[in-house]
Amino acid sequence: MRTELVSEPGDPDRPNEDFASVGLPASGQGGSLVVLDGVTPPRGDYGCLHSVAWFSARLGGSLTELSLSRRDLTLPEVLSGAISRVADAHADTCDLSHPRTPQATVVLARWSAAEVEYLVLSDSALLVESPSGEVTALLDDRLSRLPRASLATDAVADATVRNKEGGFFTAAADPSVASRAVTGTLPRTSVRTLTALTDGATRWVEKFHEGDWAALFTLVRKEGAQALVNRIRALETADAEERVHLRRSKTHDDATVVFVEL
Repeated sequence: MRTELVSEPGDPDRPNEDFASVGLPASGQGGSLVVLDGVTPPRGDYGCLHSVAWFSARLGGSLTELSLSRRDLTLPEVLSGAISRVADAHADTCDLSHPRTPQATVVLARWSAAEVEYLVLSDSALLVESPSGEVTALLDDRLSRLPRASLATDAVADATVRNKEGGFFTAAADPSVASRAVTGTLPRTSVRTLTALTDGATRWVEKFHEGDWAALFTLVRKEGAQALVNRIRALETADAEERVHLRRSKTHDDATVVFVEL
């Protein structure tokens, strides 16, 4: 088994709000990967004493532990349990009903000798390569299918589509959101590698259109995860002047890539 993990903050002066882990149990059988992209809230009060980085670390740690130690639980049950743990840790001090209570996108995968389970919630991505080299992107594309008007401002998105029916979902304080995730199980024999990416890393495909998912995977396999992040940073820097002119999203985003060759 070969693994590679790269996680780089968008701004070196701010905490990286992503989380990534690869866990291998002491038994030597199977393993799991976790990738979270913490959702940066707008400026102002968001009802919580804790940072998004704190939330990502707590949720990611719980997902890593439960996915490895509780193989009797399905991945939605693992996510539900982890969300409940984190909510219990700050329910007494924070307003968990606030639409911007700390939250994150989720990619979770777990493998055994027989199968590979996966779960994707919101706009991070999981790429699966078959033994023949075919690359399949496992995505939760609800956010990308929403009318742009519903995302025009943070206030509009929070009121109409964030963690709401007909909108999109992230892991926040409600454990029932686990039932909204994209999930599935594949035979272990049909999976050669897994590549999980936050949306700061999927920009190479989704924002800058440098290639498709198969091309992104080939870049990571041949040149490494850091090479992908470096190319994205160069593209972001070149795009900065136009971004400011058009008032588009932040120049650089936290970018995380986890590559696992089973």
